[in-house]
Amino acid sequence: MTSAAVIDGRQAAASVIEAVKAAATGLEQEARVKTGLAVVIVGDDPASHTYVGAKGRMAKECGFNSIQHTLPTETTQEELAGLVAALNDDPMIHGILVQLPLPKHLNSDAIIQSIQPQKDVDGLHVVNAGKLATGDLATGLISCTPAGAMLLVRSIHGEDLSGLNAVVIGRSNLFGKPMAQLLLSANATVTTAHSRTKDLASVARGADILVAAVGRPEMVKADWVKPGATVIDVGINRIDAPERGEGKSRLVGDVAYGEAADVAAAITPVPGGVGPMTIAMLMANTVIAAHRAAGKRPPKF
Repeated sequence: MTSAAVIDGRQAAASVIEAVKAAATGLEQEARVKTGLAVVIVGDDPASHTYVGAKGRMAKECGFNSIQHTLPTETTQEELAGLVAALNDDPMIHGILVQLPLPKHLNSDAIIQSIQPQKDVDGLHVVNAGKLATGDLATGLISCTPAGAMLLVRSIHGEDLSGLNAVVIGRSNLFGKPMAQLLLSANATVTTAHSRTKDLASVARGADILVAAVGRPEMVKADWVKPGATVIDVGINRIDAPERGEGKSRLVGDVAYGEAADVAAAITPVPGGVGPMTIAMLMANTVIAAHRAAGKRPPKF
C-alpha cells in the first residue's frame, strides 16, 4: 500500500512550458525579439540525437527560433570552437547548447567555458556556477536538472525551506553541487553526501528532503528514508527486465521506488518525475536569456 503522494513531473513541466510560451509571445510582441536557441551536436550517438530532437521540437513548440548544427564525429576542436564563437556573436541566438558527451578527442570543458555565460542555457559555465554558489539567483542561469528538481521541491514545501534538513546524495558539478546550493539558498540545512560518506544510510535518514543523484539503480532503500520525507529521485538507470520478455529492459531511478513510497510523504517516479523538468527548464532559461538580452524583465519560474 503506497502512502506517498506522487510528484508529477510531466504536469509540472507542462505548466512551465505554458509559461515559457506566454513569455516568448510577450517578448515578440513587445520587443520584436524572437527567442533563439542553437543546439550543437557532434557525432552520431543515438541517445544524444534523441535528446537533441526532443529539445528542438520543444523549442519550436514554445515559439522559438530553433537551430540545430549537426557536425560529423571527426570535427576538430578548432572547428567546434569556431562555431561556438559565431553563435556567441549572433544577436538572434540567446541560448547555446552543446550536447554532451562530445566525441573522445574533443575537450568538452574548453568548449563549454567558451560559451558566453549569458547564453549558457545549460548553466555549466563557471560564471553561472559561481553566481549560484554566491547566492546570485537573479542574474545567472541555473543548471536545468537541479532547477527542475527544485521546482518540484517547492511544489511540496513552498519557497522557504527554513528548519528542514536536506540531503543530496551525489556531488557532481552537473547536479549535486548546484542542487545543494539551491536548497541552501531556500534556507534548508544541507548535507552533501557521496560514495565516500560514512554510513550513508543513516545520513540519508536525517533528511526531510532526500535527493538521490548517484546513478546506481535502486540504491536508496526504504530504511534510508525518514518517515514523511520528500524524496526526489534524479537517477535514470536502464536495467534488464526479463519479465517483459527476452532482451527487454526498464527504467528505474536511484531509489527503490516501491518500498520508499511506503515510507515517504511525497516521491518522484522514474520515469515521469525529474526527467521532464530538465527540458522544460532549458526552455525557461532560454526565454530568460532572451528577455535579458532585450533589456526586459525576465519571467520567474
